[in-house]
Amino acid sequence: MPEAQTPMAPPPMNEYLPPAWSAEHVEDGDEEPAEPKSFERTTSPRSNQRNRGTAYDTVGVDGINKLHKFSLYETSHRFYLVGADVMDMHFRVLKIDRTAPPGHLNVFEDEIVYDRKDMNQLLNTIDDGNKGTGGMKLKCVAWGLLGFIRFTDAYYMLVITKRTNVAMLGGHYIYQIDGTELIPLTTGSSSRFAKDRNPEEARFLSILGNLDLTRSFYFSYAYNITRTLQQNIIRERKARNEGRQFPHHDFNDMFVWNHYLLEPARAALKNTYDWCLPIIYGFIDQASLDVFGRRVYMTIIARRSRFFAGARFLKRGANDLGYVANDVETEQIISDLLTTSFHAPGPRLYSNPTYTSYVQHRGSIPLYWTQDNTGVTPKPDIDLNLVDPFYSAAAFHFDNLFERYGAPVYVLNLIKARERNPRESKLLHEYKRAIDYLNQSLPDGKKILYKAFDMSRASKTRGMDVIGSLETIAEDVLQNTGFFHNGDLEYDSPQVQNGVARTNCIDCLDRTNAAQFVIAKRALGRQLQALGVIAGKTVEYDSDAVNIFTYMFHDHGDTIAIQYGGSHLVNTMATYRKINHWQSHSRDMVESFKRYYHNSFLDSQRQEAYNLFLGNYVFAQGQPMLWDLTTDYYLHHTDPREWPVKKRKDYIHWYTPAHLEPRELPPCTFLVPQNRGEGTKEYDDYWLEYYRPLALSSLAKVFTFKLNSTPRTVPEKVSSNTQYDMSPFRPRKHPNESEHPEKKLPRKGVTILDPHSEEDSAHTGSSVAAASRPQSALGDMSPAKQSILRDPHFEVGGIHSSATLTNSSTFKPADKTQMTQWTLNEFHQNSLNPSVTTGEASEYERYISHPLNLPLVVSTELPDDFTNMDFVEYVNSVGGERDDRGWQVGEEELAEYAEFLTIAENPLTVSEEDGEKKRYKRYRQWLRGKSLFKQSKVDPEYKT
Repeated sequence: MPEAQTPMAPPPMNEYLPPAWSAEHVEDGDEEPAEPKSFERTTSPRSNQRNRGTAYDTVGVDGINKLHKFSLYETSHRFYLVGADVMDMHFRVLKIDRTAPPGHLNVFEDEIVYDRKDMNQLLNTIDDGNKGTGGMKLKCVAWGLLGFIRFTDAYYMLVITKRTNVAMLGGHYIYQIDGTELIPLTTGSSSRFAKDRNPEEARFLSILGNLDLTRSFYFSYAYNITRTLQQNIIRERKARNEGRQFPHHDFNDMFVWNHYLLEPARAALKNTYDWCLPIIYGFIDQASLDVFGRRVYMTIIARRSRFFAGARFLKRGANDLGYVANDVETEQIISDLLTTSFHAPGPRLYSNPTYTSYVQHRGSIPLYWTQDNTGVTPKPDIDLNLVDPFYSAAAFHFDNLFERYGAPVYVLNLIKARERNPRESKLLHEYKRAIDYLNQSLPDGKKILYKAFDMSRASKTRGMDVIGSLETIAEDVLQNTGFFHNGDLEYDSPQVQNGVARTNCIDCLDRTNAAQFVIAKRALGRQLQALGVIAGKTVEYDSDAVNIFTYMFHDHGDTIAIQYGGSHLVNTMATYRKINHWQSHSRDMVESFKRYYHNSFLDSQRQEAYNLFLGNYVFAQGQPMLWDLTTDYYLHHTDPREWPVKKRKDYIHWYTPAHLEPRELPPCTFLVPQNRGEGTKEYDDYWLEYYRPLALSSLAKVFTFKLNSTPRTVPEKVSSNTQYDMSPFRPRKHPNESEHPEKKLPRKGVTILDPHSEEDSAHTGSSVAAASRPQSALGDMSPAKQSILRDPHFEVGGIHSSATLTNSSTFKPADKTQMTQWTLNEFHQNSLNPSVTTGEASEYERYISHPLNLPLVVSTELPDDFTNMDFVEYVNSVGGERDDRGWQVGEEELAEYAEFLTIAENPLTVSEEDGEKKRYKRYRQWLRGKSLFKQSKVDPEYKT
C-alpha cells in the first residue's frame, strides 16, 4: 500500500492586493502611497453569489478590531464607511444617516466582520437597492476618522486623507497627518449645502480653517502616543497579570487634541476607538545611529497639552485649575533594534530590555500673570493681576505633575534675576515664595527641588560657561529622577523614572529648549550606557551622535516655538555655545520680527481656531458669537456660577498622597502558552503592521531603512579613507577648523599701505610677503641689530631664537616719534627687532649709574667722596642754598603773595581791579568766550 502523501499547500499569492496598485507601488518612494486606495469592487456573477458556508466573525474575536483604511460610499440617504485591516482581509461597516434633523447624529455600527468576497457582495446589494435614487458612489478614501463636529446646523465628519511615516516603535508605525477633509452629513450634494448654509456657519468654517491640521498632528493605529513609554509598558504588564488580553482604552485626555470631536462618537458608537483615532499636537522625529553595524534608534516625542492652549501673549501663566500655558511633555526614546517588538524571547510580553526613555516637562510659570500686547511694545510689562496667598493654581499644577510623573519635581527656573526695569524678576521672587509655601506640607524626600539660573545674563557675561553650568544642573537632575529602562527582573536590571525636570523661562522657548537639550544629552549618555553601547555615561559635543541629536532637538524647539510664538527659535544651542555663524545675527533679527508680527496681528485668529477646535467655545442660541467676545478668559477658567458648588481643596494638604508613591515596574509573570504557534499575534500583532507581508516590494522603501543615520554625516571625500574613525562618539572638529592641521595652507600676505610714504608701503608689502613664506633654513637669516636689550653673550652656540630671526639687510627701525602712524607690519617688525634712540640710551645709562644705597638726608653736609651732582643739587635745594642765582624773590612777587594772603570782605566777588591781576588770567579768557580748561589739538576751540 503506497504511503500517504502529505498534501502540498498552495504557494502564497497576494490576492488581496489591488492589481492597479502593484506597479504604482514599485515606482513610489514609500512602502505605501500617501493617499489610500479604495476598496476594489467587482460585479462578476461569481462574486455576487452568496457564500452559504461562511461563518461570520464578530468584533473582539481573535483580536479583530484595528482598522487601517477606510472607504466612504454615499447614497441619497446614507453614508457607508467601510473599514479594512492592515492586510485588506477583514472588513467592517459603519452606517451614517444623512436625513437626521439638525443637532442629531444617527450612526449604526455593524459588529459583523466580513471577508473580501462578502464585503463586495454587501456593497453590490446596497448599490442595487438604490438604483432609483442614483445608486451608490465612492465619496472619498481615508486613513482614519478624527470624529464629528457641529457648529450651528448639521454635523461634519473629519477624515484623514494623507499621511506620512515619521517613526516606528515596537513594530508600530507613527504617522503625521498630511491631508484632511471635512464632509457635511447632509442630504444632497456638498456644493448645494455650501451655497445654502447661513453666514454664521460659513464664518465658523473659515475660523476652523485657520488651524492647519496638516502640520505637527500625529496618530498611530496600535501604539498609544498620548502616554509615555514607561506608562504604556506598566499598563500592558498590569493587564496581562490581571488576566486581560488588552488594557482598557486609557488615553491621556490632556494630549488628545480631537477630544471634543470624539464626544459625539463616544455617545453613538460602542467601539469608538476601532473607528476613530486620537491625535496629538506637538513634534515627533526619529533618527538612526550606526555603531559599527549595530543600529540604535533615537526618537523624540513632544506632546502639547490641550488645556489652556493658545498663542504666546494671549495665554500666560496658569488658569484656576492649574493648567499652564505652553505645557509640553518631551520624551526621548533610545532603543537598540536587535529585536523589533516590545517583547523579550520566551516570549515574555513587554519585557524587551533594549528600550529606554526619559521624559521632561516645560510650561509657563504657574501663577496668575498676564502681558498686555495691545500696544506696540515687543516686550510688554508683566502684571501679577491676582493675589493668591495660598497659591492654589500652583498647588493644582504640581499635584498634576505628581500624578503624571511621581516625585520629586525638579524646577529649573531660567528667568532673569537682575533687570534695570523689573519685569521677569517680579515672577522670580513670587515663584520662589510659592514653592517655599508648597514645600511646607510635602513630606521629606518628596519636596519640590528648586534651582534658579539667570541664563540670559550668564550668556552675556565674559568668561561665564553657560553650558558647563547647565551640565552640572543636568547631572543633579538625572541623579534625582533617573530614567526608564525596560526589562525583566530575573534576567535584566530594569529601572523606572520617578519625578521629572520642569524647565521654564518667560516664554518656555529659546532658553528652555537649550537647557532641555543639555539635560537630554546627559540622559542620552546614561541610556546608551544602559544598552551596553558605550562604557561611560556621557557623550561628547561635536560627535556624530550628539550632532544628530542636536539637529533633532533643534527641529523640536523650532516646532514648539512656531506653535506658541509664531516663529522659529531666536537663540539656539550654537548661540549659547558661542559657535554660531556671523550670519546668525541677521537670522535672529528676522525671527524676532516674525515673532513680533505674529503676536501683534495673527495670534488672535489662531486663538479663535484653537477655541473652536478644542470645544472651549460651543455655539448656543442667545449667546454671543465667538468673534464678538472681548476676551476668552471664561472659556479657559471655571464658570463663576459653579464656584458655590465646587469643592475646595485643602490649603495645607494640597497634594494627593497616592501620587507621591514611587512608580514600580510590574513583574513579568504572564507567559504565552508554548502550544500556540502564532506567538504574540493574539496580544500584539506588530508583525503584519511592520513587515507588511505580500505587500513589500523593495527593502529600500522600508521606512526604517530611510532614516537619517550617522554614515550619511560622514564627508564623501573621507568615506573610503581607512584612517577615518567611524565611531559616532568621537568628537569631530568644528567645520571652521581643519581636519589635518599639518596640511593647512599658508595665509596669503596682506599689504597695509602707509599713507605717508610710498617707499615704506612698498617695503612693507615685500616684508609681509617675506614673512608669509616658510623659512627654509636658519642660515639664511642674520642676527638683528644689537641693542641694549639684546646682549651677544646671551646667545648660546650662535643659534638664535625664533623670535629674533629676521632679515637685517631689509629691516630699518621706524621713527618712534611717529608711532601713532605706524602700520600693522611696522609694529610687528619693530616688536621682533627692538631698538632704542640716542636719548633713550643716555637716559638708561644715567639710570643704571645711580647709586643703589643713598644716605638719609638729615643735614646739608656732603660726604667728601661723593661726586653725584644730582644728589648735590637736591641737597642744596632742600637746604635753601643755591648758586649765584640763588633763591631771590622780587618785590612784586612778595607784594602779590601778601595780597593773596589778605582775605577780602567778599572773597567770591571779582572786582574790576582784580581783572588785571595775573591769577585771573583764565577768568579774563573765559569772559572773552574761551574755555576754562586747557585745550588740546583735537579741541575745535584750540588757537581760536
